[in-house]
Amino acid sequence: MNFDELSKEHQIMVTMRKVLSNIVREVTPKPGKEHPLSEQTIQDIRMCFGLITARERELAEEQGIVNLERPHYVDKKKCH
Repeated sequence: MNFDELSKEHQIMVTMRKVLSNIVREVTPKPGKEHPLSEQTIQDIRMCFGLITARERELAEEQGIVNLERPHYVDKKKCH
């Protein structure tokens, strides 16, 4: 299923996750440098990711899409 086939809400969730991920990548400091975000902000970002993921899962299930895939390293064989 491509992005245009998703419901408007699902498109919003996907976009929010991507934007939030990009922000986190851009503000993540080099090793040994101080992080610019407070611990509370980091926790809030984690909570946002959790809520986005949960809602994306609900929307997929409502459409009859069950995603049993789990993240894996590209250099590792998939287990079934």
